[in-house]
Amino acid sequence: MPTEPTSVFATWAQYFLMWIGFGTLVGLLAKAILPGKDPGGAFATVVIGVLGSVIGAATLAYFSPELRVTPISVMGFVVALCGTGVLLLSNRLLTGRIIKEGYFPGFRNRRKVAVVVKR
Repeated sequence: MPTEPTSVFATWAQYFLMWIGFGTLVGLLAKAILPGKDPGGAFATVVIGVLGSVIGAATLAYFSPELRVTPISVMGFVVALCGTGVLLLSNRLLTGRIIKEGYFPGFRNRRKVAVVVKR
């Protein structure tokens, strides 16, 4: 029994919209967990959430081929949150915001003190 193109399209459209909605929620939660100044607004949050969800699911599928993840599951939520967190941290690391905002205590911007030696 051949599948109709409209039913295949409807299935893919449903998955696409589900990943967008799920990515939005995960992106908002990841930005709440990792606060800071990030460029972009709501659209950037959606894109980071969706890409992080896809990256997390692809990483899990790569390391565990027999396990498949749906976005509406506990494992899918955890994997998507981890993928989005990695994406946010790598973005901040590549743009230099981690060191500037003081996420790591050893690399904070310190005042420069001039030392004057009198003889």
